[in-house]
Amino acid sequence: MEALDALLNRVSVPRLTEPAPNAAQREGLFQAALRAPDHGQLRPWRFLTIEGEGLAKLGELFAEAVAKKGDASQAALDKARAMPLRAPLLIVVIARLQEHFKVPKSEQRLAAGCAAHGILIAAHAQGIGAVWRTGDLAFDAHVHQGLGLEPNEELIGYLYLGTPLNEPRTPPVLDTADFVRAWG
Repeated sequence: MEALDALLNRVSVPRLTEPAPNAAQREGLFQAALRAPDHGQLRPWRFLTIEGEGLAKLGELFAEAVAKKGDASQAALDKARAMPLRAPLLIVVIARLQEHFKVPKSEQRLAAGCAAHGILIAAHAQGIGAVWRTGDLAFDAHVHQGLGLEPNEELIGYLYLGTPLNEPRTPPVLDTADFVRAWG
């Protein structure tokens, strides 16, 4: 697939099934992530892969976080447990924020987001379905602790990857004039 085709036609694919990306495909995903813009070559990102039994374990961690908020219904706990099971592979994208005289943390956070986007584009180019999700549990201290995040780290998002259950939708064509203006 041509690079511009991948950029213009990538869409979120929320309904995923087995198989997960294989080892060669994963290598391509992570190599694409590592090409993200990186001022100062800080490499302000890291990734966790979760699959198999780990998905159920993450579901339990999510349910614990929901329960800690108090007065959680059984339906809410069941929903939290099922969230990671929506795909055979989940990649947690983490920003590793560092003190730097020239590169602010906001720029490092954006670089980690670009790394996540690189994974999504590489997935699409390889015919792998993928969707980026966040939600309350992406910002929950109990979940961060359970995933082993350090105090200087932030969870950027959960990337769900697998084989699309349905043909990916066609992205809408947007009018660039709605978003682009000349200045000056």
